[in-house]
Amino acid sequence: MTETELKTLLASITPPDEAARAAARAHWMGLAKPLGGLGTLETMLEDAAALTGSADLDFSRRVVAVLCADNGVVAQGVSQTGQEVTRAVAENLAMRRTSVCQMARTAHCDVLPVDMGIAGEPVPGVRNCRIASGTADFTAGPAMSRAQAVQAIGAGIALARELADNGYRLIATGEMGIGNTTTSSAVAAVLLGQPVELMTGRGAGLSDEGLARKVDAICRGILVNEPDPEDPLDVLSKLGGFDIAGLCGVFLGGALAGVPVLMDGFISGVAALCAVRLCPAAAKAVFASHCSAEPAARLVLEALGKSPLITANLHLGEGTGAVASIPLWDMALAVYGGCYSFTEGGITPYTPQC
Repeated sequence: MTETELKTLLASITPPDEAARAAARAHWMGLAKPLGGLGTLETMLEDAAALTGSADLDFSRRVVAVLCADNGVVAQGVSQTGQEVTRAVAENLAMRRTSVCQMARTAHCDVLPVDMGIAGEPVPGVRNCRIASGTADFTAGPAMSRAQAVQAIGAGIALARELADNGYRLIATGEMGIGNTTTSSAVAAVLLGQPVELMTGRGAGLSDEGLARKVDAICRGILVNEPDPEDPLDVLSKLGGFDIAGLCGVFLGGALAGVPVLMDGFISGVAALCAVRLCPAAAKAVFASHCSAEPAARLVLEALGKSPLITANLHLGEGTGAVASIPLWDMALAVYGGCYSFTEGGITPYTPQC
């Protein structure tokens, strides 16, 4: 995919269907319960109706796509483990042994591990969407070329559309890549115009010294690359990772296919931010799941205008937060589709009093 082709494709993303949203809201208001009593669960399904174009909702087929990639900036000591851990976790994702796999089984959600750029050879059992064997160290120059960023976004778009074509109606996002909280913090700091120190956390548990190295690496990367905050592709290519770029594409693909895409935590939130900066209309496909413990997570959610369903200090990754929110979708759908109406109960309908 070329950049011109990407822009043409994104121009085809339509606004939300407000008639479908209104129909879903009217359905909620007819159910025998306090108006708006389920709060965000109600507006979530209204937003889903506006995305899909129908107030008849079915999200029984769902999948979590876990995009894996390595990051060259790990050479700067920004993580407590080496790149070999990315491969190890990807192998265990393929064997369905990781945390998100156990949670997904409970949530009746399929798991699709995807290799966007793991260092070394492809991992058996992991979908091969490799752009390269990891990115370059962004303290010495761009993490990837602009063309590679577009290629990774295109791969994510194609993946989301393929999943939709295969009958999936809800896509949860996950990631795995040592060093990807560093790349995410770098991209977010530039896009949001915030100090690096405010946007950078301890990731998988850095010491004070490790956190200082991480902040320093991001500052050097920004200084060396001079990313343009008004050009999300420039920021993504210079400071991001193949996992973030691929996830950006998944959100865009969800908007194109009319399928809700669940953010996980900080990293996929940054990917969603990139998607919305590239195409504001794509925001209709972005659904928040939880607010990560990473310091900048709430700032990203606020920038996207999204409200999390869960606040539980989660910071595991792999898509665990996104999958944890799926049972809340199921419960909302159970009430939406099964609760009796005011008419059926012989109750005078409630009306808004303020």
